[in-house]
Amino acid sequence: MQNPPLWVFGYGSLMWNPGFAYTERVLATLPGYARTFCMRSIHHRGTPEAPGLVLALDAASGASCQGLAFAVAPEIAQPTLDYLRERELISSAYLEKVLPLDLADGRQVQAVAYVVDTDHVQYCGGVPLHEQADVIARAVGGRGPNTEYLFNTADHLHALGIADDELTWLAEKVRQLTK
Repeated sequence: MQNPPLWVFGYGSLMWNPGFAYTERVLATLPGYARTFCMRSIHHRGTPEAPGLVLALDAASGASCQGLAFAVAPEIAQPTLDYLRERELISSAYLEKVLPLDLADGRQVQAVAYVVDTDHVQYCGGVPLHEQADVIARAVGGRGPNTEYLFNTADHLHALGIADDELTWLAEKVRQLTK
């Protein structure tokens, strides 16, 4: 019997820049979590002196997050996990979890997902949207401007037909702030 694939859930930059090979990409929904700009970024999209904001999965009763599920061939599962851990666990603000994921085609799989550690110093849930926009408009980190992260994510959600009213509002507001 063949080993099953490793499934990975992408809800932010993994959707438009996975950085790993995959055999299948499917729209998916993760129940019990919301996609929010609830983590200060001190590496990729900000600095310790001027943190940016990045998306994280924040546990919330009744919430769900739509994104992409990526199937990774069993023979490259470990190198893929190594890559993801280096990328996502850079400051320990994310927790790696294996969670049930509902695929758009009706399948349910167990997928690796990176959720925010609400006890971590970088957690900042509940920041009002207008304050998020101000931070995102000015922050720059090792992977570039925070605006690029927001715009790429919002554009990819739109292209995939995934509605996210908060991200749409933020993208419009940040575009106004950076004109």
